[in-house]
Amino acid sequence: MSDRPKPAIRQDSWAQVPPMEPAPSLRARAAAGRVRGTGPADTDRAPARTVAPSPLDPGATRIPHRVHRVLREEFPLTFDPMLRAWVLSRYADVAGALTDARFTHGHRPGDPPCATGHVDVDEAELRAVAERTAHLLARRIADRRQADLVADYCHWLPAGTVAAAIGVPYRDMMRLVRGRAASAPAGRCTAQIAAREKALASFLANVLTDPDLTNALRDAPSGLIARAWTESLRRDPPVQIAVRRTRAEVRVSGGTIPAGEPVALLIGSAGRDPERFRAPDRYDPLRDDPGQLTYGSGACPAVLLAGFEAEYALRALFDVMPRLRVADGYLPEYTGLITRGPRNLLVRPGG
Repeated sequence: MSDRPKPAIRQDSWAQVPPMEPAPSLRARAAAGRVRGTGPADTDRAPARTVAPSPLDPGATRIPHRVHRVLREEFPLTFDPMLRAWVLSRYADVAGALTDARFTHGHRPGDPPCATGHVDVDEAELRAVAERTAHLLARRIADRRQADLVADYCHWLPAGTVAAAIGVPYRDMMRLVRGRAASAPAGRCTAQIAAREKALASFLANVLTDPDLTNALRDAPSGLIARAWTESLRRDPPVQIAVRRTRAEVRVSGGTIPAGEPVALLIGSAGRDPERFRAPDRYDPLRDDPGQLTYGSGACPAVLLAGFEAEYALRALFDVMPRLRVADGYLPEYTGLITRGPRNLLVRPGG
């Protein structure tokens, strides 16, 4: 990883505020547009922005990556009035915040509720349930002239896998209120059904819109499919923004965050940080700088189950619909600011 030059600090930067000034005053000044992040002093480049863009800007719904790029390069630490939180966008800062004990956390693999739920998990059974459910759902759409894999497949597979695992019959599975059946044998973590749904949709979109990759994964071993899944989580994570709070003062790129402050971690930006990944916008399961953000040191049944669902979703589609391809001229449209995934995924089951 190359060393990033230290940015010059403008005189009106928030970093020049006396350290004893209370945090609420900093937030108030940021909301009024008077608190600004630091930017590079390279006069050969276009003039640096004086106010950071927001990851919640309307245009970011369709293409958030431009906003993320500006934040990484010019505003590695800035207060966002709409999020009401300090924003971190670089890989090193986001990755650190997700595991640093000085930040509070939401769901983190290895935490007591997650670890307790994982004790009783039968991985072989979860794998078998994911395989059965994926094939059952694939057969429902196999005879259609055109299908939407987001609405007809990804929407049902995560909920259906959990429902089947706890013994809910098929007739009831299709009427399942998502998340209500996520209590057993994979623990409470599997209640994150919406995130698994979007992650699965992005994974299938990344694979099926690339004919060469589709052919390479058609009979691929589990290890290669797992790499494709990991790469999809890096490039197109289902959760784009995670919110934490500092328990203590924390030094990050661009300055120091006081204790007790809300912090928005731009997961989507960190996964495309060129300081960590070469050609970060390219989807490449065989890249030699692999990796994704780690949320904790332990194992998680939801993460495990999501990986099984991705593998068997792909295998079931290829098994049941060997001539499957995306609809003519179709490109998926991604949408969402906090969570993100393709709006639809139109395919021709019969080729």
